[in-house]
Amino acid sequence: MAKGKTNISVPGFLANGISCGIKKGDEKDLGLIYSTVPAKVAAVFTKNTFKAAPLLINEERVKKGMAQAIITNSGCANAATGREGHRDALIVSGALAKELNIKEELILLGSTGVIGKRLPAKKIEGGIGKLVKGLNEAGIEDAEKAMMTTDKYPKIAIRRGVVGAKDVTICGIAKGAGMIEPNMATLLTYVMTDAFIDAKALNTVFHQAINATFNSISVDGCMSTNDMAIILANGMAGNNPLEKVQARLQRFRDMLTDVLMELCQAVVQDGEGATKFITIAVNGAKSKSDARMAAYSIANSNLVKTAFFGEDPNWGRIIAALGASGINVEKEKISLSIGDLPIFSQNAPLNFDSGKLQAIFLQNRIEVKVDLGAGDKSYTVYTSDLSHDYVKINAEYST
Repeated sequence: MAKGKTNISVPGFLANGISCGIKKGDEKDLGLIYSTVPAKVAAVFTKNTFKAAPLLINEERVKKGMAQAIITNSGCANAATGREGHRDALIVSGALAKELNIKEELILLGSTGVIGKRLPAKKIEGGIGKLVKGLNEAGIEDAEKAMMTTDKYPKIAIRRGVVGAKDVTICGIAKGAGMIEPNMATLLTYVMTDAFIDAKALNTVFHQAINATFNSISVDGCMSTNDMAIILANGMAGNNPLEKVQARLQRFRDMLTDVLMELCQAVVQDGEGATKFITIAVNGAKSKSDARMAAYSIANSNLVKTAFFGEDPNWGRIIAALGASGINVEKEKISLSIGDLPIFSQNAPLNFDSGKLQAIFLQNRIEVKVDLGAGDKSYTVYTSDLSHDYVKINAEYST
C-alpha cells in the first residue's frame, strides 16, 4: 500500500490522474500510465463471457507484444454495451493516440464502475489534453486514485533490486475491493518495470506470478466483466537480457511475485465491508486441483464468512463447506485447525478449549488449516469475511 512509501516512480514511466466529470464533484476518474518508449507487454484477462469493450480491444493489441500507454476511467465499466461500447472505447483510444503522437495500437484501455451504462466518451475526450499535459514521474499515485471505486485506500507496491547486473524497479498498482474472484480476481492491476526482458519470458513469469497471487484470492466469489492485469517492461534499466531459465529471471520473478502478493493481499484487506483477513490453507491433497477446490469452497461459503464476521466460532460450517467442495475425501483422514488450535480429526471434534477458539475469532487475521490426508499437494487462498457493510455497499452501488 502507498502509505508511508516515498519516491513511487519507475524510470521511463510517467503518469497522471485527473477528474473529467464522470464522477460527481472533483473526484479523480481518469488515469494514464505512459512509457516514454514502447514497452514489452503481457496481460491476463477475466474469463467472464461478457468481457467489457476495453478488454476485447486489449486482447487483440497485446498479441503484438508491445504497448506504450494505459488509460483508465472509473465510474463506468463500459461492459454489456455492445457495438456502441466498442466504438466509445475506440474514440477514447484514438483521441489519446493523437494527443500522445503514438500509434493507436500501442494504447491499452481500462474501465471500471457500473455495468451496462454507455461510456461518456465526450467527457473523457475533453479531459485527455489535461491528462497528457500533466504527465510526470511522480504521477503514479494520482493514476491509482483515478481508478478507485469502492476502494477505501490506494494500493501501490514497489520493489527495487539488482537483476542482470543493473538496478531494476518493479511497481504495481491495483484497484479492487468487491467482485473479486480468480480468472482474474472488479479488479485492475497494472505493473511497470524498467527491466529488459524477452517477450516470451515476460509472458511466462507474469502468468506464473498472477496464478500465485491474484488467482489465489476471493472476497465475494463474484467474477467481474472488467478484471485484468497488465505489465509493461520498457527495458530502460539496461540489464543483461532476462530470458529462458536463468537465475536472474528467477530473481525478477521473485520481485514481481512480491509486488503482486502485496497488492492482492491489500485487495482482500480492503474487501467491501471486510473486517477480517482470512487465510485458507489446504494441505495433504491428492492433486493441486483438489486442494484448490477445497480451499475455494471454504473461502466462498457465505456461512463461513458470516461466522467470521460475527466472531461466532461455528467451525462446523468449515467442515460443511469442505464436504460440499465436490472432491473425494476420506472423512477419517481429515483434520482441521483454526489458528494454532486443533479442532477436528478422524471425523470427530477434538477436546479443545472453546475459550481459545473464541479468542481466535476475535482476531483481525485468522488462518484456517485443513489437511486432507490424501497426498502432498497444497493450495492457499486469501479471503475476507462478509459483513453488513458489504450488503449495504452493493445494494446501493448504482444509485
